[in-house]
Amino acid sequence: MVDPFERQSAIDAHGIIGDMRSAALVNDKGSVDFFCWPEFDSPSIFCALLDTPEAGIFQLAPDLPDARREQIYLPDTNVLQTRWLSDHAVVEVTDLLPIGDSEDDWPMLMRRVRVVSGQATIGMRCAVRHDYARAPTKARAHDRSVYFEAPGQPAVQLCSDQSLRVEGHAAVAQFSLEQDQSAEFLLGGVDDARFKEGAAALCLERTLKFWRDWIGQSNYHGRWREMVNRSALTLKLLTSRKHGAILAAATFGLPETPGCERNWDYRYTWIRDASFTVYAFMRLGFVEEANAYTRWLRGRVRDCHGKTMKLNILYAIDGHQELPEVELPHLAGHCGATPVRIGNQAYDQIQLDIFGELLDAVYLVNKHGEAISHEGWKHTVEVVDQVCETWQQKDVGIWEMRGEPYHFLHSRLMCWVAVDRAIRLASKRSLPAPFARWDQTRQAIYTDIWSNFWNEERGHFVQHIGGTGLDGSMLLMPLVRFVSAKDPRWIATLEAIEKTLVRAGMVYRYRNDDGRIDGLPGTEGAFAACSFWYVECLARAGQVEKAHLEFEQLLKYANPLGLYAEEFDSHARHLGNTPQALTHLALISAASFLNRKLSGEKNFWQP
Repeated sequence: MVDPFERQSAIDAHGIIGDMRSAALVNDKGSVDFFCWPEFDSPSIFCALLDTPEAGIFQLAPDLPDARREQIYLPDTNVLQTRWLSDHAVVEVTDLLPIGDSEDDWPMLMRRVRVVSGQATIGMRCAVRHDYARAPTKARAHDRSVYFEAPGQPAVQLCSDQSLRVEGHAAVAQFSLEQDQSAEFLLGGVDDARFKEGAAALCLERTLKFWRDWIGQSNYHGRWREMVNRSALTLKLLTSRKHGAILAAATFGLPETPGCERNWDYRYTWIRDASFTVYAFMRLGFVEEANAYTRWLRGRVRDCHGKTMKLNILYAIDGHQELPEVELPHLAGHCGATPVRIGNQAYDQIQLDIFGELLDAVYLVNKHGEAISHEGWKHTVEVVDQVCETWQQKDVGIWEMRGEPYHFLHSRLMCWVAVDRAIRLASKRSLPAPFARWDQTRQAIYTDIWSNFWNEERGHFVQHIGGTGLDGSMLLMPLVRFVSAKDPRWIATLEAIEKTLVRAGMVYRYRNDDGRIDGLPGTEGAFAACSFWYVECLARAGQVEKAHLEFEQLLKYANPLGLYAEEFDSHARHLGNTPQALTHLALISAASFLNRKLSGEKNFWQP
């Protein structure tokens, strides 16, 4: 049998499946090569994406070496199908994490292989490797099941309607199927009731219904409905059913630079993404998801009550704060990019921009969703007072720089947003607030930005005080309504960004040729979210035809399933952790606004 694991699969050669508690990546060779279990941020049990198959993999593929392979999602779902087409047979593998009855049900990976036509020999190898492949996992067979056990780790059970045997502490099977015959494999916790005979078909049926019922509530009916719905389904998949938080991405350790050290863990929730999350869900009509995420955010603010208002920039899904970085030197990394890291030390950084994103989210939900509570407003006042005291300080900026702190434009901008949204909210809800002091701060920040971040010699805004560089986060200036999208100074800045940071529609966050800005060697890819912000800026500036062309180009940069990682390389191949929520949030925003402009709609939904 031909080994389909001769080399690691590209980042963009993966689909994702999930149940809103965990997620797995399935490559286009039919292998699950990344799966953290039982939680999104639990240790991995399959990690071949960051090493070799010996770090954990679940192979299920026919022996059809000359077949064409393709992957699709079953329409309007997160159920993935991989198909092999050859002269001799057509075979499909359907993968899903069934949606359980309860948010506390442990995730189960369900894999079904079926011969659509012809006859094929199928090979299966399931090598569970607990604790990021650090724990010695042993496999033992019993009847039609194999149990995977490691000291201090939850046991995993694989069941099948095919005969299984153990080789090298992996479950293996080889069998032949005729046309219309199928085989099933279920991997989950020991004694899961869904292992019962006949339960798999019901799991598939219920899971298909869940996703289709959910996406059926979307109120987006524009020209990019398929891509917008795929983005929405991806965001829902990355949302914690229990807590309401949304992951930045499903993975850790995937490189932003091939073969380099920019390899971070994104299995957490960033406050930075808050307003984008709320906007995207609200805009599509998913008010409950926006409300749930905002309740999670309120919990983080409440945790800070009575302290020095140390709001972290990121949290674990359950809200815990400390996420120290640990390197995994036993993993070779994706295509040799090391070190592979888990945890994210950025949790203890100071980023002043998060207050703006937080208050923008609170403002949006109050405008379109749940009204703020008395306690919630008291905590909001504390946040705004903190901004009034600290807005002039240096920080590390939106991109979590690991170099020297600066006075970053984006941080100053979002401090303005924080105060502005609080004033608007207090006025709208007739809430008590120190209006005079807040308005004085808002005006001071506004004046500071126009006085200290506009470079007359260069003729554009600059990334930080004392610098001359540009930054992709500047694209948010008109999107948060600090500046008119058609203001001459903004247009000059947009043109400078185009000349310096844009390449084939892909926008770089900043230029870091010598490592002075972010404190790390080398450069990174183009940032996908910035690329969609650029499209929206063009559309708001009245350059609708250009925005339309750039948007269509970006859609071609998605992987075949409509998914995006964090960044693009120079060939528009994917880099970084995947799929990235912020990219899909930005896509929804750009698609919504651009569609309205192209359709001539007058009454825009306004955040």
